[in-house]
Amino acid sequence: MYDLGDLVEMKKPHPCGTNRWEITRMGADIKIKCTNCGHVVMLSRREFEKKLKKVLVKADANNGKSE
Repeated sequence: MYDLGDLVEMKKPHPCGTNRWEITRMGADIKIKCTNCGHVVMLSRREFEKKLKKVLVKADANNGKSE
């Protein structure tokens, strides 16, 4: 599905011209940040799932940290 740090594509493009968003917060609400202009939007999980088109890039499982 989707997780924190994933890059996602929404159904409608952002007015700045890009359609790539990074998930920056997960919970009852989901906060996404435009990768082009940095605009932040918070959506309810239900609204996010309705507007989500697809997951473009999955976040690294360990977020780049080596153990």
